[in-house]
Amino acid sequence: MKRNIIAIAIVLTIFGCQNENKKYASADTASLEPLSKESSDSTTTEKIIKTADMRFRVKDVQQTKEQLSKTIKAEGGTVAEFSIESTIQETDKVKQSTDSLKEITSYRTQGYLVAKVPSDKLDEFTNTIAKMAVFVDNQSMKMDDQSIAYLANKLKAQNRIDAIEKINKVASKKSANVESSLYIKDDYVDKRIENMQIDSRVKFSTITLNFYQDNTVKTMIVANDNLYDYRPAFINRLWLGIVNGWTIFKEIIIAISNLWMLILVGVVVFFVIKHFIRKDKIARELATKSLIENNQL
Repeated sequence: MKRNIIAIAIVLTIFGCQNENKKYASADTASLEPLSKESSDSTTTEKIIKTADMRFRVKDVQQTKEQLSKTIKAEGGTVAEFSIESTIQETDKVKQSTDSLKEITSYRTQGYLVAKVPSDKLDEFTNTIAKMAVFVDNQSMKMDDQSIAYLANKLKAQNRIDAIEKINKVASKKSANVESSLYIKDDYVDKRIENMQIDSRVKFSTITLNFYQDNTVKTMIVANDNLYDYRPAFINRLWLGIVNGWTIFKEIIIAISNLWMLILVGVVVFFVIKHFIRKDKIARELATKSLIENNQL
């Protein structure tokens, strides 16, 4: 009796484990089904990515930028990036009056725009741009065939689906297999995203536009920032110099008057030194005279 009970329990356990494995495998496979529809096709699909570059001269950069935006929108494209920059080539300031100057500036304006337009309208779009230009410096187009890479991603994605199914059949509850399953799923998603990016780049071509206009000369009146020009006239400055000199002279007199004691001491010292020098000179003369008289005797 015990043997029969044990046998029944073992059979129920085996069937329970198999049912759980099947549920887990079916859940994983179902999660990949929406992504695997496109992967069933193993034929090579043409995936050509087009990129173009143009550099051209225009009459007015700002107006050209506005026209380009309208044209791109009309063609069903979008502006991805743009900038307008003015670079000063030369500048000069001419005196207009005492407090104003005429500023003359020569500057160069350039525009930069990156757009995405439908690939089937790229040629038409470049022809439209050429009509906006005074002349085109250069233009180029590059075609990059991503068909093989696209097919490789599709086949690799299908291989990952098969690998997930096999891992789930072996032992779906082991942590190592769960980690492997997650890694393969993430890699599968990466391949799908790469193909989505290729599809987007095939559908919309990227075109880079550089455009510029002739140097522009602009004049404007600005404030005179040379402080020397704001000084008074020569006569006024001369009179101010005389007045200022008299003021300095008075200050010197006042300073000397504050030092009268030092001046007095200096005068006394001067006369004392002079007295001793004179006394020493007289003594020398007397000594010399007596020496001469002794020699005569």
